[in-house]
Amino acid sequence: MARLEDFDRKSGTPVERAFFNNRPLVVVLCLIVTALLGWRSADLKLNAAFEKMIPTGHPYIANYLENRKQLAGMGNALRVAVAVKDGTIFTADYLDTLRRLNDDLFLMPGVDRPYMKSLWAPAVRWSGVTEEGLDGGPVVPDDYKGTAADLEQVRLNVERSGEIGQLIAADYRSSIILVPLQERIADTGERIDYYALSERIEELRAKYQGNGIEIHVTGFAKVVGDLIDGLKQVLVFFAAAIAICTAVLYWYTRCIRSTLLVVLCSLIAVIWLLGLLPLIGYELDPYSMLVPFLVFAIGMSHGAQKMNGIMQDIGRGTHKLVAARYTFRRLFLAGLTALLADAVGFAVLMVIDIKVIQDLAVTASIGVAVLIFTNLVLLPILLSYTGVSEAVARRSLSAERADEADTAHVKHPFWAFLDLFTRPRGAAVVVVLGAVMGLGGLWVALDLKIGDTDPGAPELRPDSRYNQDNAFMVRNYAASSDVYIVMVRTPQYACAHYNTLMAVDALERELRHLPGVVTTNSLAGLAKIANAGMSEGSLKWYAVPRSQEMLNAIITRAPRELFNQNCDLLTVYAYLKDHRADTLDAVVATVEGFAARHDTGDIQFLNAAGNAGIEAATNIVVRKANREMLFLVYAAVIVLAFVTFRSWRAVVCAVVPLLITSMLCEALMVWLNIGVKVATLPVIALGVGIGVDYSLYVMTVTLARLRDGASLSEAYYQALAFTGKVVVLTGITLGIAVATWALSPIKFQADMGILLAFMFVWNMVGALVLLPALAHFLLRPAAREASVRARAA
Repeated sequence: MARLEDFDRKSGTPVERAFFNNRPLVVVLCLIVTALLGWRSADLKLNAAFEKMIPTGHPYIANYLENRKQLAGMGNALRVAVAVKDGTIFTADYLDTLRRLNDDLFLMPGVDRPYMKSLWAPAVRWSGVTEEGLDGGPVVPDDYKGTAADLEQVRLNVERSGEIGQLIAADYRSSIILVPLQERIADTGERIDYYALSERIEELRAKYQGNGIEIHVTGFAKVVGDLIDGLKQVLVFFAAAIAICTAVLYWYTRCIRSTLLVVLCSLIAVIWLLGLLPLIGYELDPYSMLVPFLVFAIGMSHGAQKMNGIMQDIGRGTHKLVAARYTFRRLFLAGLTALLADAVGFAVLMVIDIKVIQDLAVTASIGVAVLIFTNLVLLPILLSYTGVSEAVARRSLSAERADEADTAHVKHPFWAFLDLFTRPRGAAVVVVLGAVMGLGGLWVALDLKIGDTDPGAPELRPDSRYNQDNAFMVRNYAASSDVYIVMVRTPQYACAHYNTLMAVDALERELRHLPGVVTTNSLAGLAKIANAGMSEGSLKWYAVPRSQEMLNAIITRAPRELFNQNCDLLTVYAYLKDHRADTLDAVVATVEGFAARHDTGDIQFLNAAGNAGIEAATNIVVRKANREMLFLVYAAVIVLAFVTFRSWRAVVCAVVPLLITSMLCEALMVWLNIGVKVATLPVIALGVGIGVDYSLYVMTVTLARLRDGASLSEAYYQALAFTGKVVVLTGITLGIAVATWALSPIKFQADMGILLAFMFVWNMVGALVLLPALAHFLLRPAAREASVRARAA
């Protein structure tokens, strides 16, 4: 329809009329909202919280949180190792440097100061048996002056402290300052700013490192700080994605105005998202930081489809406003369903009982909701004003004439190749190949690990500063930074009873037999050492003493981290080689089995505290949520596809390629040694939610043509001509854009980029290759029946 006067403004759905008959108002309102939310986005913060990263509803974490005040320093803590390059730590210069660094760390906001430990902490004491009986005191004496005699006394005290392998390295070349952190700063009530804390740590490292001193730092707070620092480079990848998408889209359209409008509307969606988050009290964290890019990518995909439809209609001679309205009519339902599928892919993440993932789900769902307006409504309205260039219109007209020639079976070579999959032989080959690949992927995916597959912080590169520091800790300390804590609940004042300590000692023996456990520590172990010490050092007495009086004497000098004030809670420490999935699974199974055999009415062995215990609980939640999440996302996609297609056969054609891609993605994770964890868990759900877009656009046009009486080959070819070109365009473009993440210094971002690129491309291939092959067996009979009924009528 070339003349706008011939178009009925009252035609179309009420939604279409409401938007297109009030175009100026819609544009002005969007401009105002964009300005306000753009201004509001300046208040958005990037941070993380310890409790948001853990599954607070899991029984293990509930046990930890219930006893957290009595386990201060056993959750979120920094370990700062101060090492010498030459000699030992027993020099005046080293101890003076250690004291000054200890004081600086002590004064940092958010430090749980009463529970700090180092050679200079009064709570770090030695004990021993002398001619006068049991004696002890602080490792660094109160009258320390730095003389040779004082240094020799410190060496002697260290040897009697029981801290070798824990606070002091066995080779005496380094010692640790343990810095427990509060969740909120006591003075202000505000949450710790981990990025600021990490920067302060780096300032102290720069201040004290040098002149023969090296500083190594590990702990959750440092990991998060390094992540936030590295994620600021996401802006570089975001800019690269915009450049790639813009360049490819312009190459396809050769129209600068329409290309910029698609990019603009996708960026408006990102601005609206970033402005809405602070309004509802949300922050960006290291995981949700990637959501704005995903929103932009989804927006580009849908925007390209709308632009392509309008471009084709204008090429046929239709007025730009009418072309925009026609495209809105044809693709709004498919686009809405696809975006709802995207939203479902994000929303099902809410079933995971980890706040950081739930925040990601909310953030992404808001972004997708915004896209429904910016890319399905605003973009067609803007294109109804601008249209496309004359050159684009001529190219579209040429394409239209080529399509007419195709009725004489002269087809574009690539489309002709894809059309082979609608024929019996091609369809059979593809279906069999798809089944083989799916079953093969499923078989490989049986080896998929839940949790970390690498030591250190897998979120960071193996050669990162943090992982080098962690490797130093593992090499030099038996008490590694991966600590699993079992809580032993007893009646009040019964923690030092003989039967209690014997049960604890039995648990320690079982744990020490595990290959992943380096050593253990508990009140029972201390009791055995003290008993031998008070028996002239004879190893014959290296056992838990039966005398309650002896046990009472020992407990009065025991470190407080081994039991609580009421003597109704004991802690058993298992120091692990790493926190890989296999290591944690073995420890969990051992403790659970031991508890099942030895729990009584008076004694309960409770999992779990310590960073490794929290990681184990997280793995359990992730393992359970992984299958639940996939079931829910596929159930929702099937329902949405059925509402759109009204055909179970079409739903099977659209969903089976997604299912095979999911299996292959899990197989790829096994091959790349990527475990299912908090960082990677959302990828498959997102891949399904976003990947279904391709199938929806192709199947919508194919079904419409089939119901008009066209053959499957004709219907599929017309779908390729109308939406297939953009499916190929967006699939490859988005795959390339996210693949650039592989260069990120943040390992989990690189992993997500590789997996998302794989799913983007393979979902595109499935929509173009496997979907028509399945349609040959499922849709052709239905189409023939519909055609017969139409002729009979």
